[in-house]
Amino acid sequence: MTEVDSEPNQPIKIGIITHEDFAVKHAPPYPRPSFISFESPLRIKVILDYFKRIKLWKDKRLLKFEPSLVKEELLYLAHSKYYVQSVKELCNYSTSFLREEVFIVNDSFELARRAAGGVIQAIDCVLKKKVNHSFALVRPPGHHALRQCAGGLCIFNNIALAILNLRKNLNYHKKVAIIDIDDHFGDGIAQYFYDDPSVLYFSVHEFDFSGDLGFINELGVDKGLGKNINFPMPMGIRDSEFLQFFDVLKPILKEFQPDLILVATGFDMYFDDAIGNCFLTSKSYYKFAQRLKSLADQLCEGRLVFVLEGGYSLVGLPLCVHATLKALLNEEYVAYEFELIKFPTAVEINEISKIKATLKKLLKNYWLSFDEK
Repeated sequence: MTEVDSEPNQPIKIGIITHEDFAVKHAPPYPRPSFISFESPLRIKVILDYFKRIKLWKDKRLLKFEPSLVKEELLYLAHSKYYVQSVKELCNYSTSFLREEVFIVNDSFELARRAAGGVIQAIDCVLKKKVNHSFALVRPPGHHALRQCAGGLCIFNNIALAILNLRKNLNYHKKVAIIDIDDHFGDGIAQYFYDDPSVLYFSVHEFDFSGDLGFINELGVDKGLGKNINFPMPMGIRDSEFLQFFDVLKPILKEFQPDLILVATGFDMYFDDAIGNCFLTSKSYYKFAQRLKSLADQLCEGRLVFVLEGGYSLVGLPLCVHATLKALLNEEYVAYEFELIKFPTAVEINEISKIKATLKKLLKNYWLSFDEK
């Protein structure tokens, strides 16, 4: 495959990394409305079915890649051997649980390895210039998984593993920025890179949804101080409030100068999502991708990779993914009429202004952008 050209007049190519197994395997043992049932094959099935219905695959700018399974040994970069082998062995039983909210069935180990492989491939496609940007439509998600345990519907930490693989096996030690827009704080990713000055982790999440983690004053430790940034959003935010975090993110990205930008893409702030408590529409995700793509084009030659994390509305998922792809293709996106509802909210504009002001004050010792001198 030839390299893509970064010239502005050349057609954009987007890599979509997915596999039909994601729409079939690792099915929850219980029907809805149990919590674990939301992380089901239907999440990917409705996206792929929607793509077929709107004939998305006919667009030659979209290139589909099918990920392979990562080798077991590779998982040890991000997880203990004991944990990996425990997941593997538990799959010999019909149904088991790694934690209360993380189920395991016979094909879970296989699918989790394919999801990890999908994120590695999504990054590889961009770094090798096979495509301009990519989107890994994989499951199970990964941003809650820790080195020695699962967490929050996640088995292996797909993004952390992909970065560690770049460093260990590909001698890639450049700066990486991770923007996490899942409704829930990505405690797994944060802990992997909490002391790492070469990885910027910026999380936008619903305030206090992840218990005692993800607070505004969690800034990292040692050389990583100032590189872990949390923007906790008030419950009930709408499209009009959501993108205000860019007032903090934009100057930080410009100062950090990443070589690669990864997005932990959760769509669970969507108004129809059963797990989140926010009121976003697909238009918010379109505008987010649009703004981030513009920054990526300026800062790192467009090296931008989206990775599916949460998002459980079977109505919203295909619309939000499609909206994101439209932004990456520099095309207009029109939301469906049923989304254009005026949602009531208790969020006042000054609440988010206070969050921005507090965060800038906390970060002024680590980022010149916020230094008042």
